[in-house]
Amino acid sequence: MAMKIRLARGGSKKRPFYRIVATDTRMPRDGRFIEKLGTYNPLLAKDSEDRVKMDLDRVKYWLGEGAKPTDRVSRMLEAAGVLEKKTRNNPKSAVPGKKATERAEEKASKAAAAVEAAAAPAEAPAEEPVEEVAEEASAE
Repeated sequence: MAMKIRLARGGSKKRPFYRIVATDTRMPRDGRFIEKLGTYNPLLAKDSEDRVKMDLDRVKYWLGEGAKPTDRVSRMLEAAGVLEKKTRNNPKSAVPGKKATERAEEKASKAAAAVEAAAAPAEAPAEEPVEEVAEEASAE
């Protein structure tokens, strides 16, 4: 029998509350489970002690029996120090989408045009006084 340690949703609409359960993988998410191992309340502050509560001895027992934790539960177990921290790599998550890159390119081109426009008038007045000084020197 394939075992999982996963979250079973409870609570009302827009007020989630989860039980951390050990269950057979063939059972539905909120269906029959073998043992309740803890609770998770995502509405509480991240530093709250009541946000995640687990019976770590029972979790270790089920891991020893071959139960596989889901990704979210494994992150909780890593934070509790039961599992080793995995290195996760999702390089595409930081890449902006097509429209975002178009907006960034448009913004960069406008900024470059503004810099060029600001640089052109700044050079012109600098040249005029030099010419005036040269005219004054030749007049004398």
